[in-house]
Amino acid sequence: MPENASLSGNLDQFDLDFVEREATPRQLMKLSIQLHLAGLSLSNTVSVLEIFGVQRARSTVHNWVHKADLQPKDGQSPGHAAVDETVIQLNDEQYWLYAAVDPETNKLLHTKLRPTTTKVLAHSFLTELDEKHDVDDAVFLVDGSKSLQAACHRHRFDFRYEKHGNRNAVERVFREVKRRTICFSNCFSNAEAETADDWLRSFSFAWNQLI
Repeated sequence: MPENASLSGNLDQFDLDFVEREATPRQLMKLSIQLHLAGLSLSNTVSVLEIFGVQRARSTVHNWVHKADLQPKDGQSPGHAAVDETVIQLNDEQYWLYAAVDPETNKLLHTKLRPTTTKVLAHSFLTELDEKHDVDDAVFLVDGSKSLQAACHRHRFDFRYEKHGNRNAVERVFREVKRRTICFSNCFSNAEAETADDWLRSFSFAWNQLI
């Protein structure tokens, strides 16, 4: 997260219905999830728990994040939607991260991790975005991605090529997503792509709460 981000999100905004016999107090579990998604490493998050007299493994905190199944709120109606695709590293393999951001709020609307980039996958990403949000009247801001431009054309979305302007702030969001996947690669150590995809949706939820 940006250095000036604060933990302004409400801990009660997500449930822990997956918890059955977990000995850790729920408020500490919620705090751990939020701290980690806000930028704290798993090791440092575990250290915070130790301050409260609770000892848990890094993998335990990671599992809490995964099982909480957090994701950005559906039903948004952005005036503009900046879409992009970028490469991230998962173990020894490269994956393509598709992301959509509302440039007026800098909130992430949708993310999807794919093993490659094609016009078909770009179209599938925009289909999911359209199912989650009201984007029929939105103007899509696309850089040089031919696959995303083709997908916008196929969906009959109003789009324009824009490398700067409204995309400047949005690029910061994309850079932060990429930085987190590199800086906290232990989140993805030996993880399946589906797990990383879940983590990225959880990150999007936290990002939207903190900006």
